Amino acid sequence: MTYKHPSGEEFHGVIGRTVYESTPWWPEQKLKPGSPNVVMVVLDDTGFSHFGCYGSSIATPNIDALAEKGARFTGFHTTALCSPTRACLLTGRNHHAVGMRGISNFDTGFPNMRGSIPKSAATLAEILRDQGYATFAAGKWHLAPMSECSAAGPFTNWPLQKGFDRYYGFLQGETDQFHPELTHDNHFVDVPKGVEEGYHFSEDVVDRASGMVRDLTSLVPEKPFFLYLAFGAMHAPHQAPQSYLDKYRGKFDAGWDAVRAEWFEWQKALGVIPPQTKLAPRNPGVKPWEELTANEKAFACRLQEAFAAMLEHTDAQIGRLIDFLKGIGQWENTVFMVLSDNGASQEGGQTGVLDEMKWFNLMQEDVNAAVERLDDIGGPNSHCNIPWGWAQVGNTPLKWYKQNTHGGGVRDPLVMHFPKGLEAPGAIRAQFCHAIDIAPTVLDIIGIPVPDVVAGVPQMPVHGVSLKPALADPKAEIPRGAQMFEMLGHRGIWKDGWKAVTHHENGKPFDEDKWELYKLSEDFSEYDDLAEREPERLKEMIDLWWAEAERHGALPLDDRGAFALFAASRRPGMPTSRGHFVYYPPVSHIVSDACPPVARGWKMAANIDHPASGGDGALVSRGSINSGFVLYIKNGRPHFDYNAFHEHTLLVGREALRPGPRKIELHVARRQDGGGDVSLLVDGAEVAHGSIPRLLFLISSLGMDIGRSVAPVNDDYAEPFEYGGRIHTVTFDIPPLELRGEAKAIVRAAEAQQ
Repeated sequence: MTYKHPSGEEFHGVIGRTVYESTPWWPEQKLKPGSPNVVMVVLDDTGFSHFGCYGSSIATPNIDALAEKGARFTGFHTTALCSPTRACLLTGRNHHAVGMRGISNFDTGFPNMRGSIPKSAATLAEILRDQGYATFAAGKWHLAPMSECSAAGPFTNWPLQKGFDRYYGFLQGETDQFHPELTHDNHFVDVPKGVEEGYHFSEDVVDRASGMVRDLTSLVPEKPFFLYLAFGAMHAPHQAPQSYLDKYRGKFDAGWDAVRAEWFEWQKALGVIPPQTKLAPRNPGVKPWEELTANEKAFACRLQEAFAAMLEHTDAQIGRLIDFLKGIGQWENTVFMVLSDNGASQEGGQTGVLDEMKWFNLMQEDVNAAVERLDDIGGPNSHCNIPWGWAQVGNTPLKWYKQNTHGGGVRDPLVMHFPKGLEAPGAIRAQFCHAIDIAPTVLDIIGIPVPDVVAGVPQMPVHGVSLKPALADPKAEIPRGAQMFEMLGHRGIWKDGWKAVTHHENGKPFDEDKWELYKLSEDFSEYDDLAEREPERLKEMIDLWWAEAERHGALPLDDRGAFALFAASRRPGMPTSRGHFVYYPPVSHIVSDACPPVARGWKMAANIDHPASGGDGALVSRGSINSGFVLYIKNGRPHFDYNAFHEHTLLVGREALRPGPRKIELHVARRQDGGGDVSLLVDGAEVAHGSIPRLLFLISSLGMDIGRSVAPVNDDYAEPFEYGGRIHTVTFDIPPLELRGEAKAIVRAAEAQQ
């Protein structure tokens, strides 16, 4: 007698009444013995020329060694922004088709911009896990709507729900490298040690990623793994240990014109660009170096030194990971790749910024004031980003930057290393390829077909092609059709060595965009515009763009204002969809996108039971030492500090709090001049009053904590500064008026946090 088990499991044995009348059966092992591990290292905002092996003078010895023994691609392209490129990398599909037209913070109400990857586009992690791989993600995620990234979830688009067994990193588009917002699996965790103990996120994330692999290899050594390691580097803030900062003092004093020319010549010598390549002219707004003032030069050089220090420090962490894999005997059987998600950033503006939150707040950097703090740059007391001039150096020999569909935004470095599957190590691969090709390449190397169904969901077609032939033969042809680009209204199309591209001005009708035409196979830097000489070809390319845009779901083109981009985050059920907020501590860390929007002013009340002793500590803390606010008790007295880029407005109560139930209130009223009048109250009586010169639209990319301050807002205390009493509730009340400048700042910040 046999019967079918209620689970419906496919079973090819025999089930009788007793085990003696039955035959057991086990499913066949899906993976072939010896299947390779896969490590994908993703850097942020790293331009085509930033690695030493792509022409820079910045020391990247570990990446250079990978290139020497691996494959260096010079035709690798991305989407020009972070979330979209990462969606391409993990799914093999074009970013519009998987709902990631822009960054995951946005949901425009159209299928091409939901801020999350649909189930019909399974990630590489989901596919590999189904095939028996262990899957680990570490570092930056930014593939979930940030309105969903609070402790309330939903967790549908967090790493563990997208195919990864383990996760350690940060969910936002950027984080402070000394005080990161850390998430472990599905919950928030504290930074394991302080800055004074030598903490840096890049070191921490490599330690955690190595720990995941170590556990697996120690317990089940025959099981392969996929590690997706996305550093916070090289996104702003550019922060590195002091020893790395010291190494680059004076290294860029020659200025961006001279350094760009030097890198350009070295690129030709290395063969990463054809010898006939022309150096693209300076981008609009980039001044000749000699026209800068002494202060502008000093400030720009120090910012570039911090960038270089951070990149070399990141390279050292990649080297530690490689040494670890060698030490556990896994290196020879690992497909290891390092790449960038887009070109060098333009968010530093013309001068660069000491704190990029100024750029988000529509504030111009005062260079003459900034040079008074040169020694802060690259350390915990800065949140800096490089100016346009140095960004274009990082994109040498190309024009424009991240966010743009010209080469400076979409042409990026890619190094692949795989001892078992690589011929002609060190040879350059010049084939056109795209981020959508990475997942198909990995599956092809492993020998896994692209599944038609994953978790019961039919899958959309994969758009990328495998680059495996190029690993075996540097000159191999990679058959592929057209590749479309669209980012924030900028557009481009590549086919058979030709590229048509536009630089869109926001608010200008799309039909008025000027299209340029380049024979990319002969014009690496997009120097010679052939649009007027090849009008018929240009028309064919433009028509092809529209056809590909429709086929891949890129429509409608969209350059609407701020509120449309964030409409979904204000729907009922989202953390910021109200004007009245009540928190019941202890609560988990609250990410910035889920914090009460305080740009319009706010009223805050903390209902506490204050102890007779040991009552110092933070009640509410938002942001960091670079910008933020904090309500805290010190020496028994209530304090409030509003920190606008190291300009502090500090209020201190006149008397120490009496033990017992107390109500601490803060009233901040925004004035017409953009400043704020602030009152500190205890049990309804005002105990301090002050004036904030300027209320920021966006005060920090770091979020909020209640009952402690894990990232100090001033030097008055040290983290975690936990309050010793009991906090019953903390309430925020926000005025209903939405300021136009606030919305612009939110969008600007979100677009830059890529």
